[in-house]
Amino acid sequence: MGFLAAVSIWLIPILIAFILMYGTYKQVATYEVFVEGAKEGFQMAISIIPYLVGMLVAISVFRASGAMDFLIDLLKPILQVVGVPPEVVPLAMIRPISGTGALGMTSDLIATFGPDSFIGRLASTMQGSTDTTLYVLTVYFGAVGIKKMGDALNVGLLADVVGIVASIIIVTIVFG
Repeated sequence: MGFLAAVSIWLIPILIAFILMYGTYKQVATYEVFVEGAKEGFQMAISIIPYLVGMLVAISVFRASGAMDFLIDLLKPILQVVGVPPEVVPLAMIRPISGTGALGMTSDLIATFGPDSFIGRLASTMQGSTDTTLYVLTVYFGAVGIKKMGDALNVGLLADVVGIVASIIIVTIVFG
């Protein structure tokens, strides 16, 4: 077993033991504090459920209504001129909304076209170069009660667009 493997196995247990010993040294009731933190975490999880349900319903309606397919068909001529495969457009659209949905799409694209195909490489790069902006804003801002998130939304979506464009350019240069 290598050094890094040993460190990765033992790091978390050692960190937890250190925290418990330090808390005991400082005369903190570590178990009670842990239970109180767990209660707060559970309450926070309950408070974000409505935000998650709303977001998931919106995604489902968008896909089931055919709006996504219509948009992709509308964009196909432009995408062909630019050299972007239309198969990755749903991934680019879903990634800012749902990490799990995007991961499923990436897995589908890799299973269909292969991991070493242009589409497989582009999907993988796009998956790693963007974030679930709407999910992050919905969950984290909703959990702490922030109502005005316009600027954060704009910056997050801009970062996603930059990640998508950079993915397309770099994968085209390297593997195109």
